[in-house]
Amino acid sequence: MQFGRTTLSKFVIEQTRAQHGELGALLIDVAAAVKTISAMVAKGALAGHHGALDSTNVQGEVQKKLDVLTNEAILRHCEWGGQLAGMASEEMDDPYRIPEQYPRGRYLLVFDPLDGSSNSDVNVSVGTIFSIFARSTAGHAELDDYLRPGAEQLVAGYAIYGPSTMMVLTLGTGTHGFTLDRESGNFILTHADIRVPADTNEFAINTSNERFWEPPVQRYVTECKAGKTGVRGTDFNMRWIASMVAEVHRILMRGGIFMYPKDSKDPSKPGRLRLLYEANPMAMLIEQAGGAASTGRGRIVDVQPNALHQRVPVILGSKNEVERLERYHRDFDDGSDRPFVSPLFAERSLFRDEPRT
Repeated sequence: MQFGRTTLSKFVIEQTRAQHGELGALLIDVAAAVKTISAMVAKGALAGHHGALDSTNVQGEVQKKLDVLTNEAILRHCEWGGQLAGMASEEMDDPYRIPEQYPRGRYLLVFDPLDGSSNSDVNVSVGTIFSIFARSTAGHAELDDYLRPGAEQLVAGYAIYGPSTMMVLTLGTGTHGFTLDRESGNFILTHADIRVPADTNEFAINTSNERFWEPPVQRYVTECKAGKTGVRGTDFNMRWIASMVAEVHRILMRGGIFMYPKDSKDPSKPGRLRLLYEANPMAMLIEQAGGAASTGRGRIVDVQPNALHQRVPVILGSKNEVERLERYHRDFDDGSDRPFVSPLFAERSLFRDEPRT
């Protein structure tokens, strides 16, 4: 490390002086957990961490060994410091109560310990997503304490474990990226005040679900795929990594739009991504970088949670593209969407000409 460069510890201490150091201390504990997880992921099959367990999480998803190990790493690194009233994780059915032998603070930490863990077996980038809220008083947190809209987040961030390990976070004053210097063990500020371009020609979506999408999303993607010959008049590139951290990181670095929209594949799930520990933190990071994050029908951070593991549609990234998709949803909902001839379906439109009743 070169002397004089800003470390994550220095940055968070300077940014959290008003909280008397408690929030900064919590973030330093989170960073320590990220370093531990980074080492686990880097060892991969050498440590026997790959493969699935005979268990599922509360969402019914098969747990990987790394899901459980990384969840445990965050709990152990963060439970003892006295800043937390409780924690909640994708891998736990219920909120985690701070053990009685440790002091309790007023902050709440919610997290996805290893986003994209299904990619770990094939050596594709994975990550950790986290978010911090505050209670008015210290003490054990109850379930209702966690059911807060994302607009009340104090901190949001993620770590990405790729060719280098990075932490990207916001404390409400811009989005900033830190790269782990393995020689010194410090995270160094390498991407200050990240900005997402307002325009883009790159989109990310799982097109295998196209038949389940709502018409506004079908309209948008069809127009993008039509390229210069279509109404957009420009060629678009499509990306899909199946790791939200990797998708969002690419958007923060060079722009783009990421979509995991509402679909009809499973009517019991209005969306695929979890609101509290996936959608909300990423929405805050993107908005603080000048982008936009929406369900298609409103800001993600304005959604009032009603369950710990609630799912929502997610559309985020370059502001002008997100706003276009919101407009398409409004047009569809009020029946004013204009008919168009899809280049994929020459004989019928994706939208009806007749007024809706």
